[in-house]
Amino acid sequence: MSLCLWIASLVFPGIQFSSRSSLLISALVLGFVNAVIKPLLVILTFPLTLLSLGLFVLVINALMIMLVAKLIKGFELSGFWTAFFASIFMAILAFLIEWAMPSQGMVLIPMGGNADTISI
Repeated sequence: MSLCLWIASLVFPGIQFSSRSSLLISALVLGFVNAVIKPLLVILTFPLTLLSLGLFVLVINALMIMLVAKLIKGFELSGFWTAFFASIFMAILAFLIEWAMPSQGMVLIPMGGNADTISI
């Protein structure tokens, strides 16, 4: 998350961090907000999200970034549209980073002589 925030601050002039610690704290708080508050907002706004064919989730992502910018002192954000496009950029960047990383999935190993039994 901190890598995505840092790259987004380089790409978008409306995002600025006063120090590395404010960047790291912002990343931690954004991760917490995305894990706790965002699911509640998605559930509460489900009809609107359904009517917009899921595009309202992009607005929720931008609101989460704006909330973190309000909470963290060294995180400056110029406005909603900067947060909106930065959230799209960060989602794509996070997807690419996760795609490039080696898989952390489970390995299935057949046990014994019986091919029908798989140990996980």
